[in-house]
Amino acid sequence: MLTALKTRTIDLARGPNAERGLWAVSFAESSFFPLPPDLMLIPMAAAEPSKWLRYAIGCTIASVLGGLLGYAIGMFLMDTIGTAILNFFGYAGERRAELEAFYDQYGAWFIFLKGLTPIPYKLVTIVSGALHFSLPIFIAASVITRGLRFVGVAWVAQRFGPALIPVIERRMGIVLLGVIAVIVVAVLALRFMH
Repeated sequence: MLTALKTRTIDLARGPNAERGLWAVSFAESSFFPLPPDLMLIPMAAAEPSKWLRYAIGCTIASVLGGLLGYAIGMFLMDTIGTAILNFFGYAGERRAELEAFYDQYGAWFIFLKGLTPIPYKLVTIVSGALHFSLPIFIAASVITRGLRFVGVAWVAQRFGPALIPVIERRMGIVLLGVIAVIVVAVLALRFMH
């Protein structure tokens, strides 16, 4: 099922409604959709390099708005829809308790790390709402992390073009971990400089 959905999502990136589809997938991925918008963002930025920043910004805005839906699901519908979504992604029982405990301890840092990685962002948005995490901090952290992720992915796609797309698609996790490592080193360097 996911393979067919992935194929249709990638095909949408080549169609006449690609940009609207990108926004829809970005919105939905932050609260319930199982596939990341990167599947569309990468080929779109590579195919139209002059629009890479526009695509990244649109993707970020839609993702943050979708994150607010995920937050609302966690806050108001955790016992029904929120639990079903977490269970679907393998976060039931003890694993869910570990996720919530980790989140409770690290808060905004959890949002930063999960927002940049290919780990489903919907887990962050739903748990943020369920734990009544500060909404302004949630929004700010979401804008920063999703923006960094999508701008970075779109820039690489437009810069290195279609030849790099298959490599990025196969090694998305490694690429994003490299981006995270650079950001963590920069944050630590700035912290120790003060």
